[in-house]
Amino acid sequence: MQSERDRILKMIEAGQVSADEASHLLNALAGEQRSADRTRSRLVRIRVTDLHTGRQKANVTIPVGLVNVGLRLGARLAPQLSGTALEDLVRGVERGATGRLLEWQDLEEGERVELFVE
Repeated sequence: MQSERDRILKMIEAGQVSADEASHLLNALAGEQRSADRTRSRLVRIRVTDLHTGRQKANVTIPVGLVNVGLRLGARLAPQLSGTALEDLVRGVERGATGRLLEWQDLEEGERVELFVE
C-alpha cells in the first residue's frame, strides 16, 4: 500500500493529477485496504453441541472466503439447510453479517448446530 501512496504523491509532484484527484485516489486506496482487511480477518465458526450432555462435539473455524464450500458441504450433511435457507445464509455472510447466523437443533441426533461469523 505504501508504494501506491508514493506513486500518487509523485504524480501530484509531477503535476499529473490535482490535489483533489489525488485525494480521491488515496481514499479509494484506503477503502480497498479496509475491505481486504475486513474480509481477511473474518471467520466462520461452526459449533456442534450434544443436547443431552451440553458438551461440544465439534468446534470448527474457517475463513469467510471458504464459506461457500463449507456451507454447501454442511448442507449435504443436513439436507434441511439447502435451497433458499442456504442461499440466504451465504448472502448474509457475504454482506458482512456478524454474530450467530444459525441455530439448528437435530432432535433425532440430539445435537445443536450453531454458525457464527466473527
